[in-house]
Amino acid sequence: AEDEVALFEKDMKEFWIQFKISYGTEQNNQTSGLRDLCKETIEALTEKWSKKLKEEDLLIDKIKEYDNEILQQTKYIAEKEAQLAEIKLQLSQEEEQQQNLTDRIQELKEELMKKMERKSSKNKAAKEKVEKVSKITALFKEHLGLEMRRIHDEQLQFIFRHIDHKDPDKPYVCTLSLNEQGDYEVTSCTPPLDCIAELQLKLRETNNLSAFVANIRKSFTALSYK
Repeated sequence: AEDEVALFEKDMKEFWIQFKISYGTEQNNQTSGLRDLCKETIEALTEKWSKKLKEEDLLIDKIKEYDNEILQQTKYIAEKEAQLAEIKLQLSQEEEQQQNLTDRIQELKEELMKKMERKSSKNKAAKEKVEKVSKITALFKEHLGLEMRRIHDEQLQFIFRHIDHKDPDKPYVCTLSLNEQGDYEVTSCTPPLDCIAELQLKLRETNNLSAFVANIRKSFTALSYK
């Protein structure tokens, strides 16, 4: 019986040893398998995340590129807007200058029309005065020995004769014209008379040409006796 018990104990010890050996080997195999699986998983995850990180880097670079393009486009648009504003300002200034020029041309036209009207009025007045003088020419020539001539620059020349009793044909000459204001002006007097300025002033005040001619003749006659 003791031998059987000892043999049983021996068999149990060997079983236990084999069991532990078998269990330990299996544990080692499982650990190795887990380690390989973990390694593979880590490698797969590393590759996956590495790929994702690369994609994100590419995406970030693309976003930066887009941001740069947007910045360049914004800068380009700002430059064009500034150029457009400058062009609009120039156009506005040119339009203002054009309007000012148009207004100035209109002013000049109106001023010219007024000058032409004044000139026409002066010419009409001068024509009327010349016609008035022409009407009395015959009378003066017949009764006073007076001859009237229209000479250059629209001047009117009075030639008196029968003044000097010693030389009845000797001419005494006085020349009149109309100045820019439409007034009579003595341009020459031969022989000269000291009172010519006074007679001219009186002619302008009265506009009486007949009286002026008569007074000139009297003054020439008085001079002939000196």
